[in-house]
Amino acid sequence: MDGYLDERERWEALLFWLRANGPAILAGIAIAALGYAGLRWWQGRVNGRDMAASVLYERMESAFSRGDHLAAFAAAGRLERDYGATPYADQARLASAASFVQTGHLKRAAAELAMVMNHAHDPILGLIARVRLARVQIALHQPQEALDTLDAVNPGAFAPRYDMVRGDAYYAMGKKSEALAQYRLARASNSGGEIDSQLLGLEISELAADQPRAQSSAHQTRPNPPVSRPGTH
Repeated sequence: MDGYLDERERWEALLFWLRANGPAILAGIAIAALGYAGLRWWQGRVNGRDMAASVLYERMESAFSRGDHLAAFAAAGRLERDYGATPYADQARLASAASFVQTGHLKRAAAELAMVMNHAHDPILGLIARVRLARVQIALHQPQEALDTLDAVNPGAFAPRYDMVRGDAYYAMGKKSEALAQYRLARASNSGGEIDSQLLGLEISELAADQPRAQSSAHQTRPNPPVSRPGTH
């Protein structure tokens, strides 16, 4: 009989605990279910948004490739307006900048690249935009601005590319020794084949061959020291 009472007491205690805590448990289950459903809904929305942005980006690329700049820029504008939170908007700006470079609109290219550099959702795209902006600045005869642009961040895996563009900037400034040093740095860090090693080797060979000639010319043009003559002291 005692065993029966113990079992009944345990059952009654369980029923009492459920009555006391049941609403909270049910609420927790409901919240978890709603959270899971909300997550699934958000994932579906994001996936659908990314899919639509991807399709629009492909249309833009196709338009650029066939020379239909009007359609391409229209698609790029829609990507920036309707899908600005996706990486496709930043990639659209990079593509637009490349088109502006090809058509000689360097200032417009610089503006697009600066936008990606400063506001990219993906840090990698920001680094790519930065080094491309430096190239455009060199083309705009702004080599010092290019150096400032490159020196503002740690390029990480893009170090070889950054070093090479620094070399281009120094070369544009007429500082061939500094350019050679940067090209050599780029070659030393180019283990992953980030840049064209053959082109880089040609740049280094040309500048290295020019160094002795420059030094020889400097020695030849340097004023000779005065010659002491007897009876002048």
